[in-house]
Amino acid sequence: MQNRWINRFIPPATHTRPTEWSRAALGVSLGTLFSVWVCSLFFGLPVALHLIGPLGASAVLLFAVSSGALAQPWSILGGYFCATLVSLSVVHFFGRDLDSACLAAGLALITMCMLRCLHPPAGALALLVVLADPDSASLGWAVLAPVMLSAACMLLAALAYNNLTRVSYPKKPAEPSPPLVAPAVIGDPGITAEDLQLALEDMDAFIDVTAEDLEALIRASEQHARRRSVGEVFAQAN
Repeated sequence: MQNRWINRFIPPATHTRPTEWSRAALGVSLGTLFSVWVCSLFFGLPVALHLIGPLGASAVLLFAVSSGALAQPWSILGGYFCATLVSLSVVHFFGRDLDSACLAAGLALITMCMLRCLHPPAGALALLVVLADPDSASLGWAVLAPVMLSAACMLLAALAYNNLTRVSYPKKPAEPSPPLVAPAVIGDPGITAEDLQLALEDMDAFIDVTAEDLEALIRASEQHARRRSVGEVFAQAN
């Protein structure tokens, strides 16, 4: 039992190639640089640099795990917008201190969940908006402008770079599809994309995977299973 518990801390094997690591790394660097540069042109370098932490974290999601639910356009735009408004509201009522910053991060999480735009870097943004540097704090409610400009620039960079490097982004919406798994017995309806979506909802936990990803994984698994089956048939025939 103890070994099984310890094994949970061992990282699983990665399923991506070093070429994909390099592609994502270059995208993270270019996307962050572009976002900070554009923001600095309009609001000054101190304000832009104050936002670089959340932007760098968002870049990892948008370029390295762009298929995840937390990396989609509404996640970053909605997440940044919610975190900023919630934080500014907390500042208005409670001021700028550590307690207010932590409260803002928690309230931002609840708001993002309600609006289906959960984006982890927005939690860091909520802390930064409350514990702002003098240049950012002096903007007051207008700090929403550099925040959203930076988020929009990061999203534009991800849209351009990912698709130019043959990584489809953003994810396509789910479409009705035939059963993913053929019925094993008469009367068995099989598995559909709608079933996958309901299963994700039943798990009642934060899972950074979409029904589309699960569908693609199941279809790929079926193809590998068919190839293996054909290979075993030929091996037995020989």
